[in-house]
Amino acid sequence: MVVPEGFVVPPWYLLVPLVLVLAGIVALLWALEPPVTDATVVAFAPWMMFGSTLHVLHKLDSYPSTVEPLFSAPSVYLTTAVVAGFVWIVASFVYAAGLQPSIERVVGVVGTGFFAVFAMFVLFTGWELGTLQPFWPAIAIVVTGIVTAIAWIALSLWYTDVAAVTGVTGAFVVFSQALDGVSTAIGYDVLGAHEEIPLSRLVLEAGADLPTYEYVGAGWLFVLVKVALALVVVGLFKEYVREAPRQGRILLALIAAVGLGPGTHNLLLFAAT
Repeated sequence: MVVPEGFVVPPWYLLVPLVLVLAGIVALLWALEPPVTDATVVAFAPWMMFGSTLHVLHKLDSYPSTVEPLFSAPSVYLTTAVVAGFVWIVASFVYAAGLQPSIERVVGVVGTGFFAVFAMFVLFTGWELGTLQPFWPAIAIVVTGIVTAIAWIALSLWYTDVAAVTGVTGAFVVFSQALDGVSTAIGYDVLGAHEEIPLSRLVLEAGADLPTYEYVGAGWLFVLVKVALALVVVGLFKEYVREAPRQGRILLALIAAVGLGPGTHNLLLFAAT
């Protein structure tokens, strides 16, 4: 019920080295204990989008068959984590050597560069195929910004302490989940896309059964559920972020990635195909 369609486990000779390398990177980061602030979470946003770009290229059959399993779901998350984690380690040493004013700048700039290059390749592929259509992805970004602003302002007014403690990280979580919700809704209602995750499909089907379907489609319910859950999660993490800001922000960043990754994937796939 919860495993998405297209869930592929790569062969052991790819999976085992990937897991071992990731474990080594996590262990080294654990020993280094780099600071985790709001700026750190934002700096990793391009890496979340970069992972989605790698998966879109997988769907466009852009990789050689020998390494193609590394960019299917869920191994693409591990592949991205290895690269991002390695850059985080290098950035920590560069900062310690006094070569950069902050770790976040290195992580963010490198991640943005990776994402920009690979996203352009996705769009160029769509242009070559004659299927490039960026209109609805652009609309999704605008609508996401509006929905996020309304939700965060409401949270700030009624639960000011939650917004103050979680800060930019909390707002980023709401934006990420809203992007996933809005892009999925547009794909389902406007572009005729098929939802791969069973639980998400159930929510969309529930929206299609409502009397409002004829007028506003089914996706609005999915957006409402995603944003509401994001606000609830941010509220529940308030005390954890206050007492253990490093661990709390890391977990919130992972929750944001679950929204920003699929949302970016939807936008690029819709634009290219």
